[in-house]
Amino acid sequence: MWDPAMDEVTFRSDTVLSDVHLYTPNQRHLMVRLNGVGQPVFLSQFKLLWSQDSWMDSGTEGGDHRRVRTRETPPAGSGGPGSPPGSGYSHEGFSLQARADDTGQEGVGAQLDEDGDLDVVRRPRATSDTDPAEPPRDKVHPTILAQEEEDVLEDEAPESCPHSIIKIEHTMATPLEDVGKQVWQGALLLADYILFRRDLFQGRTVLELGAGTGLTSIVAATMAQTVYCTDVGADLLAMCQRNITLNSHLAAAGGGVVKVRELDWLKDNLCTDPEVPFSWSEEDISDLYDHTTVLFAAEVFYDDDLTDALFRTLCRLTRRLKNACTALLSVEKRFNFTLRHLDVTCEAYDHFRSSLHALEKLSDSKLRFVVEPVEASFPQLLIYERIRQLELWKIIAEPTS
Repeated sequence: MWDPAMDEVTFRSDTVLSDVHLYTPNQRHLMVRLNGVGQPVFLSQFKLLWSQDSWMDSGTEGGDHRRVRTRETPPAGSGGPGSPPGSGYSHEGFSLQARADDTGQEGVGAQLDEDGDLDVVRRPRATSDTDPAEPPRDKVHPTILAQEEEDVLEDEAPESCPHSIIKIEHTMATPLEDVGKQVWQGALLLADYILFRRDLFQGRTVLELGAGTGLTSIVAATMAQTVYCTDVGADLLAMCQRNITLNSHLAAAGGGVVKVRELDWLKDNLCTDPEVPFSWSEEDISDLYDHTTVLFAAEVFYDDDLTDALFRTLCRLTRRLKNACTALLSVEKRFNFTLRHLDVTCEAYDHFRSSLHALEKLSDSKLRFVVEPVEASFPQLLIYERIRQLELWKIIAEPTS
């Protein structure tokens, strides 16, 4: 029986909510089902801002982006010529970046009030000022579908290019251990880069670590030949598989295939037990090690132990691959007040950067790792706020000889 209370998102002390979902209007927080562990599941549509003509474009550095035209008006406050929408590089920008620049700090400055509490500065909402001096705040959230709207949206689909919509089932306001069931801005940033660097993915075999909802793997499948979409946890993998099925037409258009598989960073070997859902076949493992050239992960660096496990997994996999490979990692630099330091810090991010440095200095007789940041100046084809704290890093694993 339907429980009206399930329409409300309940917050607890250990609840985590993605910025992607944070600004979604409350009246649109209607679930579509309960998952296997009783959590409300929501359905969002993510619109790609490209024309149908540009759908199959490819080439070095992501093809000819002069042909990529937005299907809707860019949000207010977007960057000027040469800047992706929402990048924060516009001279009109009034966001957190502008405040950080004024203080000479990199990223968001730690602002404290008179009591010593963290003072978070928010951009003004469009409805908060009847006569705003600046452009209205753009909506950065996806559309959350109410159940009664589903049929209407299905009817509208033929009017827009079916390849411009990605449907994702996800949860909201989860405990920390279930954050993979939400959509995070870092996944959207990485998806944008994948669309830009089609030459890196076209016809290749690629592997995503910590795929969560599978959004980034779905984007990669529009050009890759095989995408191994991996994570851990039966319920999370089942949600991921549902999203792959919802968007199977995107992979089919490019002839790609997405395989959802379990990959536990805390284990040295892949699960091959046929009784375990999402286990690996011997054929899968051979294909993975023989043909994979790209590994990628988005927004998985929030726990130091898991960060260490991911880098160990990255090292282990790259040593087993027959080809040189590139790894792409997206991360958001988040500031938190900690009792241990009695100050605002970004410990998870700092540990991630230390891990990158250690990887680059790693002495190995077989491989060497080249680490470099990727400038976030590539086109933005998904709607989100590309804040300066979103970063993308490239790791190239190549033979020492």
